Amino acid sequence: MLRLLRVVAIVTTLLMLVGLPSSAVGHAPECASSGRLLRYVVLFDAGTPEQSARQAVHSACGTSTAYYPQIGVGVATSTEPGFAARFGFTRAYSAQAETVGTPAQAELASPVMPSTAARLPAAAQQLSADRSGEQWDMEMIHAPQARSINPGRPEVLVGVLDSGVDATHPDLAPAVDPTRSAGCLTGKPDRSPAAWTPSTSMHGTHVAGIIAAAQDGHGITGVAPGVRLASVKVVDDEGFIYPEYAVCGFMWAAQQHMRITNNSYSLDPWLLTCSNVPGQAVAYEAVRRAVEYATAHGVLSVAAAGNERTNLADPQQDVGSPDNAPNPRPRPVDSHCSVLPAGLAGVVAVSALGAQRVKSDYSSYGLGVITVTAPGGDRAQRSRRDSSGCVLSTVPGGYDYACGTSMAAPHVSGVAALLASARPESGPVELASLLRQQADPLPSPDHRGDPAAFYGAGLVDALRAVSARQD
Repeated sequence: MLRLLRVVAIVTTLLMLVGLPSSAVGHAPECASSGRLLRYVVLFDAGTPEQSARQAVHSACGTSTAYYPQIGVGVATSTEPGFAARFGFTRAYSAQAETVGTPAQAELASPVMPSTAARLPAAAQQLSADRSGEQWDMEMIHAPQARSINPGRPEVLVGVLDSGVDATHPDLAPAVDPTRSAGCLTGKPDRSPAAWTPSTSMHGTHVAGIIAAAQDGHGITGVAPGVRLASVKVVDDEGFIYPEYAVCGFMWAAQQHMRITNNSYSLDPWLLTCSNVPGQAVAYEAVRRAVEYATAHGVLSVAAAGNERTNLADPQQDVGSPDNAPNPRPRPVDSHCSVLPAGLAGVVAVSALGAQRVKSDYSSYGLGVITVTAPGGDRAQRSRRDSSGCVLSTVPGGYDYACGTSMAAPHVSGVAALLASARPESGPVELASLLRQQADPLPSPDHRGDPAAFYGAGLVDALRAVSARQD
């Protein structure tokens, strides 16, 4: 457990007034360069000038690589083993530093993934087939009927905060806006295509297809094929989503005036990030500030609840954190600990259903946490048209099935995009309210317990979203 440094009381008082760490006072100390280069998320008081923030980082033996003065959050790198101690454990945290030895690969990681363009013409036959008959998930939320009324408007931009989107896939090429896409793996937006295209994972491309794959008679069709997508890469090549990546993603979404962001991930390296644990509290606060800023600037955040069967309303154990260490161990947790970003205020948290309209076995849940539910698939619940039980969507080179709350969330993002298309004046708070109002209530699994714990307001309905009377 990290411990707070002892500091002179007078200095501490002064620092609280100006919002700078202790190392920012006086001359920079001698800095070691023998340590591993680590990236840190760092906190300041909102409004701290960039020059002051950079000087504070420098004085603690670090280099400032990004700074968001709107929320007082920065990103720094350092080879000084004591950087966090110099800067202050209540203001600096490195998720990378939890790693001991060789990082374990996270769930999203996979071998290098060539783009669809690189795999043609080998993929041509798969790409030309009409696979819409396998989309039991779209039928469940009445997406085909909704698209005939309103397929979504191109003015609505949905950010896919994920592992990158393959914009060369024919089903996604019309939707992806490269000018508003960016990579966030340094904590600072990088608009070059190499920074936001997938390199090791199909995950982001799969998610993107559920939201907005083209309605062209080939392959599959997304919930809202008329909207636009921005690829915002927040998953690194080892499959991790560190706090600085997420902060960058939400701030970029606000800057680009996105209406919705889809977040089919939970923050690493802790499954449940605790606001009362040193270090984790820094990560929690940084992401909380970024989400709050995005919401205030018109962005509705939709997030997956997770696949750990956890009662998020009453968490008691985190069973596998930190996930970037070789031997993660269970640890006790409490109500201060949440899956991020799904557990933050203003975020639409999504659980998953299978083809039989029952909560997916793996899906996390929680009364007062889950907002709505959507199809995520379950191999034990299979439709008559599909033998896998999972959700079919786009991947580089073609199409594939996947199950998870990662698949449920983009169905909700697609319905939210239809609502935003029908009601362009609606902000994120109203869009979230409309999602709840137009959801189809479901009975609890086995008719035990409060159904809201598993499904929130119920199953999203695309047809109701586009058919509701406009006030």
